[in-house]
Amino acid sequence: MDAHALSRRRLLRGALAAGAAAAAGPWATLALGGTARPTDPRLVVVVLRGGMDGLWTVPAIGDPDFAPARGQLAEYPAAPLPLAGPFALHPGFERLHAAWKDKELVVVHAAGLPYRDRSHFDAQNVLEGGGERPYQLPTGWVGRALAAGGQPGLALSTAVPLLMRGPKPVDTWAPSSLPEPNADLVARLGRLYANDPALATALTRAQGLRADMPAGAGNPMMPPASGGKMASGSLPGLTLKAVEFLRQPRGPQFVMLEQGGWDSHANLANEKSAFLNNLAQLDTSLGLLREQLSAPAANGLWGRTVVLVVTEFGREVAINGTRGTDHGTGGAAFVLGGAVRGGQVLADWPGLAPKDRYEGRDLRITTDLRAVAKAVLADHMHIARAALDKDVFPGTASLKLPELVRA
Repeated sequence: MDAHALSRRRLLRGALAAGAAAAAGPWATLALGGTARPTDPRLVVVVLRGGMDGLWTVPAIGDPDFAPARGQLAEYPAAPLPLAGPFALHPGFERLHAAWKDKELVVVHAAGLPYRDRSHFDAQNVLEGGGERPYQLPTGWVGRALAAGGQPGLALSTAVPLLMRGPKPVDTWAPSSLPEPNADLVARLGRLYANDPALATALTRAQGLRADMPAGAGNPMMPPASGGKMASGSLPGLTLKAVEFLRQPRGPQFVMLEQGGWDSHANLANEKSAFLNNLAQLDTSLGLLREQLSAPAANGLWGRTVVLVVTEFGREVAINGTRGTDHGTGGAAFVLGGAVRGGQVLADWPGLAPKDRYEGRDLRITTDLRAVAKAVLADHMHIARAALDKDVFPGTASLKLPELVRA
């Protein structure tokens, strides 16, 4: 079998409803009721907005058509980090590669959505809604999964993103520069909200959160609220806050993080590019989740966690005239966690020759991202398959689900 034919083989196993989001002041996140759930799973969904270039972050260096198509984008500042088959990771993904070596990472390639028309807004709507076309569904697939499974969810965001909207209330948290409210202000708010059930409930939930947080709340690694890669509003800063919530006995089981700025029309490989800054922050954030949830104080939480990293579309295969890449279709995703059956590249690889590309331009999609998310919900979050087929991802009953989670 020649190298090109080998690269085309399937490389598989080888190798949330805004009602509760009205919390007052700097609390911004709301408490979650219930009792401790020491054995329950956790799912963190990280949405990368802007269309991450999957061939830059997960280069198919063993595909003979990779280097000719990518030109300067086939050249890296250091050797790409090897995966299975023809694939590697961008050298900036050191922490992610450590998870690969420990068999806690599945890389999904040539993946995407039923949508093919290259609009950020429409593609993000399909990614979050879980349907086949933009604005088909008014709620998100995580929001519908929360309703199906009865589990609590949290978005690290100023408002509830479409992904988390559904029949069940979802909490939000975002950093704030406002001063801490004093007891008198909280009491006044209580009286003001007394006759408004929604606001009264939100305030009570926010107060409950404060009661649940440990004394002197705040991760000791949490940086000051301004400046630097680890600032509280950066992805690593938000990740550390997510760790605090995940480690609460009555905390959320579904958490959403998001990061913008993954558009890459120009100077993709520039060492000071926004893309490479985002890549460094993403690698730091995924490493922090792994380290913090593996710590003794987390009581084995990493072993019950899956992290799903997705973007709305990939990029064109060929480099453009401004040393970047334009909107495409097929791309890459990551499934990470102590509960993950790692060491796999999930890729029914279509090849990169012009004749093999979608519309002669893009990496062809051979894995539906909805199958990946659905497998995690079924096997890790224990959402009933009937609910997944009917409510969470309608119209996907025929999709074959990959094996991504440890037994």
